[in-house]
Amino acid sequence: MTDMAKGRLATVIGGSGFVGRYAVRALARDGWRVRAACRRPDLAGHLQPMGRVGQIHPVQANLRFKDSLIPAMRGAETVITSVGVLAPTGPQTFDAIHVAGPRAAAKAAREAGVTRFIHISAIGADAQSKARYARTKAAGEAAVLEEFPDAIILRPSIIFGPEDQFFNRFASMARMSPLLPLIGGGKNRFQPVYVADLGDAIAAAAAGAGKPGTIYEAGGPQVLTFRELLDKTQLWAGRDRAYFPMPFWMAKLQAALTWPLPNGLRPITVDQVRMLQRDTVVSDAAIAEGLTLAAFGIENPESIEAIVPTYLERFKAKGQYAHYRG
Repeated sequence: MTDMAKGRLATVIGGSGFVGRYAVRALARDGWRVRAACRRPDLAGHLQPMGRVGQIHPVQANLRFKDSLIPAMRGAETVITSVGVLAPTGPQTFDAIHVAGPRAAAKAAREAGVTRFIHISAIGADAQSKARYARTKAAGEAAVLEEFPDAIILRPSIIFGPEDQFFNRFASMARMSPLLPLIGGGKNRFQPVYVADLGDAIAAAAAGAGKPGTIYEAGGPQVLTFRELLDKTQLWAGRDRAYFPMPFWMAKLQAALTWPLPNGLRPITVDQVRMLQRDTVVSDAAIAEGLTLAAFGIENPESIEAIVPTYLERFKAKGQYAHYRG
C-alpha cells in the first residue's frame, strides 16, 4: 500500500469487466478505496477479495445513463472508464458505448469535481477508418477531451490475460474445428499487451503519472503477425490444425452471411475484418515522444510466452494439468 493513495477514492466504470477488474485490483493494491461501477453489481462479487474488507464496493451504474453515473462518482478523486464492445447488441451500440457514454461520464466527472479522468480506448482509433469500431473509438476520445480536457487516454493493442477474447477464442476454435481461417494471409501485425500491465498503468495514471490531456499507446514487448499468434495459440493448446487462407473479401462475405446469428455464434463481423486490415501496434510517433507504457513505470511488460500458456493448457486433449499427468 502506498501512503499517497491510502484512503483516496477511485471509481472504475466497467469495473467488473476484463480490463476493469485488473484496474480495480491494481488500485486496491495501491491503497485506493474503489467503487466498481457496473450494470450488475450483484455479479461482481469476484472483485471484493482483491482488497481488504470494505475496500472495494461494487455499485450499480450504466454508461448509457448519466444519472446513474453521478452517484457512483460522488466524492471520487479519480474516474476510469473501461467499457467497450467488439460488436453491437441491442442498445449496446458502438455510438452509445464508445461515444455518448464516455462523453456523459467525462461531463459527470467534471461536474463532480473529479481530479483525474482516465479513458481506455484502443490502438487503431481513427476518425477516417472504414471500421465503425475504430471511428467510434476516435469519436469517443474526442468527446472525452472536449468534456474533460485534462483526461488521460490509454490506447492498448489487443489485450491478453486469462479472460481474453483472442487467445481463448482461437484455442477453442482449434479444439473444435479441423481448419483455422487465416484471414488476409495472416500478415497483419499485433503487439499484445498483458491486462495486468495495463491495470498497473491505470493505477499509476490515477496516482499522477502521465501528462494531462494526452493520448498514450500500450503494447507489449513483441510485435507478431496474426499467423505467428495462431501458431503459438495452437502450440500452447496442444493442437495442430491446418490453415485455410481466406482473403479479406471472402472473410467479409462470410461475416455478412452470418449477420443474423447472435454475436456469440458468429465467427467474425464485417467490422472486425476491416480492423484486421490494419496493423495494431504502437506507433513510431508514440515511441519517439515517450507516450507508451514506460511513462507509467511499466519498463518491462510481460510477454505472451510468460502468461498465455498457463491458461491455454485447459484446451489440450488431456485438459488442465496435462503437463504432469502424462
